[in-house]
Amino acid sequence: MAEILSQSEIDALINALTAGEIKAEEIKKEAYEKRIKVYDFRKPNKFSKEQLSTMHLIHENFARQLITYFSAQLRALVQVNASSVDQMPYSEFISSIPNPSIIGILDFKPLRGAIILTIDTYLAFSIVERLLGGSGEYRDRPREPTEIEANILQKLYSKLAKLIKEAWQDIQELDPSFDKLETNPQFIQLVSPNEAVALITISVKVGETEGMINICLPYIVIEPVLPKLSAKVWLSTSKRDSGVSFTKTIAEKLEKVSAEIRAEIGRTKISVRDFLNLDVGDVIQLDKRANGEIDIFVHGVLKYKGIMGKRNGRLALRVTKVASERDEANDG
Repeated sequence: MAEILSQSEIDALINALTAGEIKAEEIKKEAYEKRIKVYDFRKPNKFSKEQLSTMHLIHENFARQLITYFSAQLRALVQVNASSVDQMPYSEFISSIPNPSIIGILDFKPLRGAIILTIDTYLAFSIVERLLGGSGEYRDRPREPTEIEANILQKLYSKLAKLIKEAWQDIQELDPSFDKLETNPQFIQLVSPNEAVALITISVKVGETEGMINICLPYIVIEPVLPKLSAKVWLSTSKRDSGVSFTKTIAEKLEKVSAEIRAEIGRTKISVRDFLNLDVGDVIQLDKRANGEIDIFVHGVLKYKGIMGKRNGRLALRVTKVASERDEANDG
């Protein structure tokens, strides 16, 4: 919005023009120069500020999911922040990647094309070391991963692809998948060198190791969803679906949680002497009938009653009922 002059400022300007202190040509020239905006055709700005801001919001959500995933997998203090979102030519991005590097190519289905996700070498090998049970400290020179390390990194990239899918779900239903792992950036030519890309930089600290995760989104790949990249659309969609989506996500994660289940056929008490003298063929009398219900424990807590039997030639249990509070009290 143009600056509006007060009446006193207008009077002062007219007086200055009348007295010849300033010239009308100078005012016109200054106003014209202010309308001129420098534009570098070698670095076209195809993304608007609002679109870059929305992408920053999307990947802040991705960063929060990374914290949860890395904390659970690496058993370490993890800090993740979506640092910045910039646009630049593809050639500038590729030239900024050292050789060797850890570079993942993700197919950005159903959109046509792929995106690039790079992880700092020291950070990548630190993560691999922690996953293999080590301390997570990597101090060697950058190198290409071994076959075992490459397999671990491929699984890591497959998980990151799923997290990106969740981060983008309020904008577009995507199904990104890991395509291939590269170490030499010069072998990656996804788009033309002058094509504009959005670069999302995410800072990560795992224990004492710090590094960056960079996500490169070519303009030509995400062009179909650019109209949706507005804060208004993203916020309205996320607010509308956040409750249902959050509940669904929690339910899906709980379904995958492993639980220890133990069936107790019966109990008895014997002396240490009798226990030490046990031999093959000896019979121990329990406090349960052979055809009676047995107790089923989940993480050491009595939850169900059931009966023993066989299924497909193997010993099996059939749950007959949920244990009552009285059953739990008697067990305690």
